[in-house]
Amino acid sequence: MNQAANPVRPPFYAYENDAWVDSVFNSLSFEEKIGQLITVAAYSNKDEAHTQEILQQIAENKIGGLVFFQGGPIRQAELTNKYQQASKVPLLIGIDAENGLGMRLDSCISYPVAMAVGAVQDDSLVYQMGKDIGQQCKQMGMQVNFAPVADVNNNPENPIIGYRSYGQNVENVTRKAMMYALGMQEENILPTAKHFPGHGDTEKDSHKTLPVIPFGKERLDTLEIMPFHRLIYAGVGGIMVGHLDVPALDSTGTPASLSNPITGKLLHDELEFQGLTVTDAMNMKGASVKGPPGTADVMALAAGNDVLEFVTDPKAAIKAIKKAVRKGILTKEEIDQKCRKVLMVKRWTGLNNWHPVQTDSLYEDLTNPLYRLTSRELTKESLTLLQNKGNLLPLQNLDTLHIATVSIGRDYGTAFQKAVGQYLQVDNFHIDKNAPLKSLQKLLPQLKNYNLVIAAVNNFWMTPENNFHLTQVQLDVTNIISKMDNSVVVLFGNAYAANAFRDLNDARSVIMAYQETDDAESLAAQLIFGGIPAKGKLPVTLNKFFPVGTGIQTKALGRFSYTIPEAVGIDSHYLDQRIDSLVNIGLTQKAYPGCQILLAKNGKVFFHKCYGYRTYKNQVPVKPTDIYDFASLTKITGPLPALMKLADEGKFNVDDKFSKYWPEWNNTNKANIGIRDILAHQGQLEAWIPYWRSIVKPNGRFKHGYIRHRPTRKYSLRISDNMYLNHSFIDTIYSDIDKSPLLPKKAYVYSGLTFYLYPKIISNLTGENYQKYIHENFYGPLGASTVTYNPYLKYPINRMIPTEDDTFFRHRQIQGFVHDEGAAMMGGVSGNAGLFGDINDAAKIIQLYLNYGEYGGKRYISEATMKEWTRCQFPDNDNRRGLGFDKPLIDNSEKTIDEAYPAPSSSAASFGHSGFTGTFAWADPENGLLFMFFSNRVYPTRNDRKLYELNLRPRLHQAVYDALKRGLKNEYNEEKHVLKHSQEEEGGYPPVQNPPF
Repeated sequence: MNQAANPVRPPFYAYENDAWVDSVFNSLSFEEKIGQLITVAAYSNKDEAHTQEILQQIAENKIGGLVFFQGGPIRQAELTNKYQQASKVPLLIGIDAENGLGMRLDSCISYPVAMAVGAVQDDSLVYQMGKDIGQQCKQMGMQVNFAPVADVNNNPENPIIGYRSYGQNVENVTRKAMMYALGMQEENILPTAKHFPGHGDTEKDSHKTLPVIPFGKERLDTLEIMPFHRLIYAGVGGIMVGHLDVPALDSTGTPASLSNPITGKLLHDELEFQGLTVTDAMNMKGASVKGPPGTADVMALAAGNDVLEFVTDPKAAIKAIKKAVRKGILTKEEIDQKCRKVLMVKRWTGLNNWHPVQTDSLYEDLTNPLYRLTSRELTKESLTLLQNKGNLLPLQNLDTLHIATVSIGRDYGTAFQKAVGQYLQVDNFHIDKNAPLKSLQKLLPQLKNYNLVIAAVNNFWMTPENNFHLTQVQLDVTNIISKMDNSVVVLFGNAYAANAFRDLNDARSVIMAYQETDDAESLAAQLIFGGIPAKGKLPVTLNKFFPVGTGIQTKALGRFSYTIPEAVGIDSHYLDQRIDSLVNIGLTQKAYPGCQILLAKNGKVFFHKCYGYRTYKNQVPVKPTDIYDFASLTKITGPLPALMKLADEGKFNVDDKFSKYWPEWNNTNKANIGIRDILAHQGQLEAWIPYWRSIVKPNGRFKHGYIRHRPTRKYSLRISDNMYLNHSFIDTIYSDIDKSPLLPKKAYVYSGLTFYLYPKIISNLTGENYQKYIHENFYGPLGASTVTYNPYLKYPINRMIPTEDDTFFRHRQIQGFVHDEGAAMMGGVSGNAGLFGDINDAAKIIQLYLNYGEYGGKRYISEATMKEWTRCQFPDNDNRRGLGFDKPLIDNSEKTIDEAYPAPSSSAASFGHSGFTGTFAWADPENGLLFMFFSNRVYPTRNDRKLYELNLRPRLHQAVYDALKRGLKNEYNEEKHVLKHSQEEEGGYPPVQNPPF
């Protein structure tokens, strides 16, 4: 890092000769000038007595500022307005929010802790974090953030800095602190780098005592002091001086904050710092000195500080300072100089034109999703892969893995385990940190049944006392799992805690996540499965196995990642409003009792939301893991991928006659029908055949010889919970299709007849059971665990969404059994219908198509085949269809939303399919967009066609395109102090505009 010949002057010096500064300064009495140097602590979670105490300090002692601690944003904003209105000179309002306002205030965003940020290699994200926090401070009517921590933490036993530091590497700490500080300054918020001259290498807490920094001047200059030195040269506006005994700089034992040799001569004279110098909190034990009240305050100002933070007795402080001036310990000129500097900062931060904080939309402003995106991106970039023996991660060949996850420290399912479940069905275990050791005897034998165990260590302290409060159970379980043949260990907390685990190095893979947050847990799971790459580098040395800088880099495999709309350039508020309003129309009009929508762009799932209930009884809400009947979506997720794979292998050719693969059609009216015509639905085949009618009498009872209520070898086709059909009926279905008449001309007529036949054709061509084949070649490797026929064989019925109250065939509510009568009479296994699954797993198959045959680093179908099958085959015949796939209407983009199918904005290259039960999937390669809509619109009856009449699926689909086109429109409003972001369509951040250093 190049250092300029002279330090950059802090930006508030632009107002050194400002008229407002002069006017206010000249209006102040000497005592009021002293008051400008004093800040007191304020809270928004205390009672009215506290509020009156602050108002008294403002009225009587004319204090210059407040530092807010715990509370809530709305209450603090209201108090800020009250306090500012009571003050003659606008107050300088500060907060100690090192990793965001959420560190102090409820309902606000917390960014990753500094140790995690220290692992991030993209420093522009840190600059963006500084800007974000700066904007949030302005929204709250604050002008100062007592951050960043610029301490180099190279002592694992440090009780107070530790995870609050960016690490032990001087250059890294300097860069991160600089980016954070300058990002805030870009928003006219004053940062105060702390704790000069360096609090990183001590085992004492200055809140409780006076820590000693026992190193020589040369070491201090090249390590502890170096970040501050560079920040000064970069023009950082504020520095906080710590309560530290540094004998090499001041041999008297005086705290640095009260020491003129350290604060005055070193910081100001040698390092040429001209910015605002602030003490650490004056109520801390490290600032304790002998003498009457106000003694330490006098010493701090005499040492060279400009502002006294957290003064507990302002009246005594002012009295002592006046006395010190009379005695010559301080001069009026020094007080004047410090006062003018405070006023310059106030002018630079806009307090010359103070407006009350607007609370109407304050919560929404503070939690803008773009801020959350910054936090998520930092978390993602921080995750550090410490060890990866045999390149275990990212996991591949999912179909070969039998995985158990163990939450070590929590007695409930965690966000990490939930996120793992998005990639693959696994078995989850949890053990409370305070569980008796004998509980291990039950857990450990169970884990031997798995070929991969993923251990997540949760619920330990971020500070090192009592070994991070890790219990013997946590230590023992983690060590035992680490020594298993195939194990992944993820630590959600302070990196230094890794040293407590004796056998951690024996694990195949080790991930350091630095903190236990929902984002960290979700993203750690995504790293394991290759949804995101591993990029972080360890900011501290843990032991001989994991030195500073450790960090194995991996690439994303191309599986789904899970994020928020802003990551793909969409305003989530706009998207939510559009989607919610349309879905609610459907709920209100009873187009469906409930539904869910999943959206992805370029492989990033950015929206997955559930609405309503399973039925109109409103008892069980729709959940993300609910299993749906795909209906005709089965056509493109069951036989179609198998046929495309067989086409790639030369075993199936769409330009052959269908009779080549189904010889029963030889010597029939269908002998010469081509497969291409059939798959494009212009093969002159009937639309459907109501097979069930042939076994039902006019009175609704079943004809003799077809149905039994208990299974036998003959009656083995289960069509409902206690209904079994004669197995020979499958041949009847085949025969009915073979003998069916042809339509008079070759025109588009949607027909599912041949899809009854494809499973048998696929079995004949592969020599394998159809279900086994598609599971082994597609669903298993994809991690689409829930996609299956006859789901009641694998999952409890209560996980499945009911479809119809069948009043004419099975005479019961259909749940867990295929809705389509024909597929049911095939024993639930057919190519036209029968597949079930959750929306996330179904989306994996559609994303495979969207990627033109590839997913998760594995090619399933050739790109050429995918493009051929998904193109419109016969547009000149007014037929929009691909091969098996549905396509947009001809000239769809020119149609209105009421005429179009699907959305008018979907590209001509897009494709998908719908299902009779209320399912819909659509892929748009040109826009990288995946749209999934699952509902049970046939509940309680298929006769309800409101989903079609309201045209909701195209409208919902179009809303997503509208959101993409609209982009991120929440521009920053300087008057309101809201948001100022301008991102590229694909999300991320615009380039940093040459930060001023």
